[in-house]
Amino acid sequence: MHVGTNSIDTDTSWFHIYCDYHSQQLLPTPMLLPLVRHVSKPQSKQRCLAAWGRTISTTPEPHAYLRPLLTTTADAKLPELDRVMTLMLNRPATKNALTVQMVSEMREALATLNPADSRLLLIQSSNPSLFCSGADLRERRTMSPMQVSNFLDNLRQLLAELEALPIPTVAVIDGYALGGGAELALGCDLRVGGDNTKIALPETKLGIIPGAGGTQRLTRIVGVAKSKELIFTGRHVQGPEAEHIGLLNIYASSPSSPFEAALILARQILTSAPLALAAAKRAISSAPELSLESGLDLERAVYNGLLDTDDRQEGLKAFAEKRRADFRGR
Repeated sequence: MHVGTNSIDTDTSWFHIYCDYHSQQLLPTPMLLPLVRHVSKPQSKQRCLAAWGRTISTTPEPHAYLRPLLTTTADAKLPELDRVMTLMLNRPATKNALTVQMVSEMREALATLNPADSRLLLIQSSNPSLFCSGADLRERRTMSPMQVSNFLDNLRQLLAELEALPIPTVAVIDGYALGGGAELALGCDLRVGGDNTKIALPETKLGIIPGAGGTQRLTRIVGVAKSKELIFTGRHVQGPEAEHIGLLNIYASSPSSPFEAALILARQILTSAPLALAAAKRAISSAPELSLESGLDLERAVYNGLLDTDDRQEGLKAFAEKRRADFRGR
């Protein structure tokens, strides 16, 4: 949902933050960071304001390239989300197609994320009609087999780094998530979609297979038989079916949007202790690779690591006092 610019206050509580595409990274001061929602190229006609977590924009220039940027999701009216970060896929002219440069910049953005200051990461698109169309096939046509292999190595490393984050990650899939875009979503802990969500791994139609972990992650989520069907056919899976088979954790039917559903999910997750979330993520993510006995040993080890934490004591105290716990991540 887009909010008209006439509905935005013009006082100093709103800030225009700009970023030159050629700069390494332009981040606002810590005081302004909670109000940032989107960053745009100053040479472009596109302008974005921080307003209730919505993006307000005009049509971007046809060939504008905007870096994927890591920003906060919160605004003054949602202070409880001040530690929810958003990695924005922002290449609308090419439907967020993944290029060598874009994947590298996404890795750079993740490298700047400080888990001590972040509780949850959302990955979403600046365009509500699509999430990510997969690899940029125009770029792919110019690449040698070795360059393609290097690109896949870089993309696989991006997804490995995403999975290794000690905070929950949520893909907000509004629109198409195809090929590498679907693999990016599969690399997140949770996925939220809606009426416009369409997920597919159509690589077999191009004479290849998913090359950034799609065959492995999809199978772990929906099972062997369903994975074979979806990859053999390359068909699109829409919101209701995606939720039914476990590809989506939450399906937000109209008039709700995936972003709104993701914020509700984030608020629910943020009531949990961050150290406990990191421990649970480690134990659960390791489960498919371990025998039951080894998995139970890991579970006990990470459990024991929480016993002497301040957050555990705070949780017990808050329960006794019938109040919400104030977890500090220590």
